[in-house]
Amino acid sequence: QAPLVESGGGSVQAGGSLRLSCLASGYPGSWNYCHGWFRQGQGNEREEVAGIDNAGRPTYARSVKGRFTISKEYAKNILYLQMNSLKTDDTAMYYCAARRCGETEYHYFGQGTQVTVSP
Repeated sequence: QAPLVESGGGSVQAGGSLRLSCLASGYPGSWNYCHGWFRQGQGNEREEVAGIDNAGRPTYARSVKGRFTISKEYAKNILYLQMNSLKTDDTAMYYCAARRCGETEYHYFGQGTQVTVSP
């Protein structure tokens, strides 16, 4: 099984909501790993939109703060990204990622799930 598997993407109109899920297994599911959600829109570089450490403390990119919420269900090793008030600019491929807490670089990425927001 792949270490990180995303689900929950889809198409939604602006103003709508989606919730992404990511199942972590193997090393990325370990207690000493921190997680994040990245996205990459067409023609753009990949950017981290939200992160969460192993104490549950979240961080957010300015572009999504107040609209997106990252959380983790530790018992099931599932990472979530609740996305509300979606904008057309949020259209992108979204990736779940994992890194060892204490390190800054993410070494694990999922295959991605597409989110498309229409006007």
